[in-house]
Amino acid sequence: MLRIATWNINSVRIRIAAVCRFLSEAKPHVLCLQEIKCREGEFPAKPLKAAGYKYLHVVGQKGWHGVAMVSKLKLEHIEAPPLCPRAEARVAAVKVDGVELHNLYVPAGADIPDPTFNPKFKHKLDVLDAMAKEYGKRKRSGPKILVGDLNVAPGEFDVWSHKQLLNVVSHTPAETDRLNAARDAGGFVDLARLHRPDPEKLYTWWSYRSPDYTKNNRGRRLDHIWTSADLAPLSKAFAIHAPCRSWERPSDHVPVTVELKT
Repeated sequence: MLRIATWNINSVRIRIAAVCRFLSEAKPHVLCLQEIKCREGEFPAKPLKAAGYKYLHVVGQKGWHGVAMVSKLKLEHIEAPPLCPRAEARVAAVKVDGVELHNLYVPAGADIPDPTFNPKFKHKLDVLDAMAKEYGKRKRSGPKILVGDLNVAPGEFDVWSHKQLLNVVSHTPAETDRLNAARDAGGFVDLARLHRPDPEKLYTWWSYRSPDYTKNNRGRRLDHIWTSADLAPLSKAFAIHAPCRSWERPSDHVPVTVELKT
């Protein structure tokens, strides 16, 4: 059994207590973190190792972005696909328990959904296009798990209001079409919708602008776990850990977990 978790932590040093609490409660074998906002040498390894997560793979960057994997199981570092044209710290890849595990942090894309006037949105679209290209090449290269903050809510029931968010970054057709194309090109299965199909509303992110996210529940499903088609039937116990959004000094994202019979 392999239990995988993914979480955009929005600064791992600020929220290391929350990370350790989650590890104690959910007990994943591997936790994939995004937006760690630190360099490799600044990553808070000591408390994680004390919690039993002695294997680390950190791809960091000063002050911005960054992804990391912390694991109870041995990690074999492998070359990550070249997805980010700006060479930012957004992708990490390992082998664990014989399976490739890729951890992604797709750019948010800022506020204007027009690549002509918004370079950050163009950058996001470029990364999504690169995902389709690179994972299309790797479609038959063995079992894979892809997780992370992909910063796109792809379906009608992955946002609080499909109609009102169609022109809002994270749910525009330019993004959703590309994310779906990347998933299909790589032969991936979206485990959230495998285990909890439409029309159930699923969210993993709630804005900090809402003082109490539970009152209006205006969320989006930005955090994903995909597997290659051969692994999908082996998955169970998919969960979105929404209560973490109410913890002290929370991230605006919450963890997502799944178990696989590897």
